[in-house]
Amino acid sequence: MVVWERPEPPDRPVPAPLSRELIVRAAVRLADADGLVAVSLRKVAAELDVGPMRLYGYIATKEELLDLMADAVHGGIRPAGDGWREVLLSLAEATRQAVRRHEWFADLIGGRPALGPNALAKGEAVVAALDGVSVDDVMPVVSAVDAYVIGAVRRETAERRAERSSGMDREQWQRSYGPYLQRTLATGRYPALSTVIHDAVHLDADETFRLGLDFLLDGIEARLARG
Repeated sequence: MVVWERPEPPDRPVPAPLSRELIVRAAVRLADADGLVAVSLRKVAAELDVGPMRLYGYIATKEELLDLMADAVHGGIRPAGDGWREVLLSLAEATRQAVRRHEWFADLIGGRPALGPNALAKGEAVVAALDGVSVDDVMPVVSAVDAYVIGAVRRETAERRAERSSGMDREQWQRSYGPYLQRTLATGRYPALSTVIHDAVHLDADETFRLGLDFLLDGIEARLARG
């Protein structure tokens, strides 16, 4: 029986009340502060000021805890809009914002099936918005958007972590490596890259994310129009 189907222990008169919801909230606080490395059943128990053994009546393993944490974040992702394109845009933006709030979420999405009640409710809303799209096309469309969003948020998360570990933001990093890149491009060995770097518009992270998503959705729309 999976954790979402398994009943919680009955209430009992103890000094500190406990529930899966309280356990998950505490785990999310720890992860928000110090990443998933800070999450363990022992640390969560300490955060709640209870003995670690009390947690095992509610959650059997750390993997279950991670599943519950991820599903809690899915609960805040509620795509909205008229028509499949608006809903998929909303899904992408809401997922990206969820990772901004909970950086550790980027380490979990895509790596485990999203089968909790919040994730399933989100999936139901997205699939319902694709009403009129061939049933055979629904999951490939949703999977394509998911793959784009997961790749994008993981790249952005990696960049933020690199900034923290190196102490250099994007502009400082560019200044540090700029002379090397200029010397390398001046050799003429990379003419296509040189043209793009020198002549193309340089977009910020928000513009890059939205433009790439538009490219993807335009392709999906053209494919669906062909039937």
